[in-house]
Amino acid sequence: MRPWSPRLWGAHLLALVCIAFAAGMGLWQYDAWQERRAAEQVDLTEAEPVPMTEVLGPDDPFPTAGLGRPVEIRGTFLAQGTVLVSGRQDADGADGRWLVTPISVGAPGSPAVPVVRGWVPADTDLEEVPPPPEGEVDVLGWLQPTESAGEPDDDPDDDVVPALRIADLLQLLEEGQDLYGAYVVAEQPLPADRSEGVRAATLDQLPPASRFTGLRNILYAVEWWVFAAFAGFLWWRYVRDAVRSQS
Repeated sequence: MRPWSPRLWGAHLLALVCIAFAAGMGLWQYDAWQERRAAEQVDLTEAEPVPMTEVLGPDDPFPTAGLGRPVEIRGTFLAQGTVLVSGRQDADGADGRWLVTPISVGAPGSPAVPVVRGWVPADTDLEEVPPPPEGEVDVLGWLQPTESAGEPDDDPDDDVVPALRIADLLQLLEEGQDLYGAYVVAEQPLPADRSEGVRAATLDQLPPASRFTGLRNILYAVEWWVFAAFAGFLWWRYVRDAVRSQS
């Protein structure tokens, strides 16, 4: 008897159904694990905002627990530090740029933190965007760590940069002006920006979910995949023994 003899078609079909069912159930549980972790990440960004100065000091390294933390800032925008950051997508996946302006946290001359005021289309120039408001303003947003260098800046003399790096922004500000080692993505564009078509920017980095989030789902996924492997093993043993017995 050969392995693909009609007498073994029933065993082949049964094995295929069992393996496909167990593998599919494992994938379903794996998807559920991913969805629960993604939901927890979003939940963390919707926590009650706290003053940014309670999370991060001017000379402090970025705290692990600060990633994506909702914070509130009160201060004055430093218009001369405004830049556009290229290579950013909106919520619909359209390419564009971030509109970024540092805000002095507290009294004038205090350390500042770059604020992503919003998203604009990729062909927008700095001259086309509205200036930041004057005087003290309140901003709600999410804390993010400064980005790495990434790709080089093709034109260092323009106001468009490829990454939101603190060192690059420092060169645009007055001598002696200090910056926090982080930036904030505004929850919503300022009213003046919104009226000019500036849209809300999306977070590049979400806070990490707990390692135990959805643990039961991932264990169930592994269990179903073990069942699929065991069904495949039983099928192989049955076919092998049947072929040998008829040899």
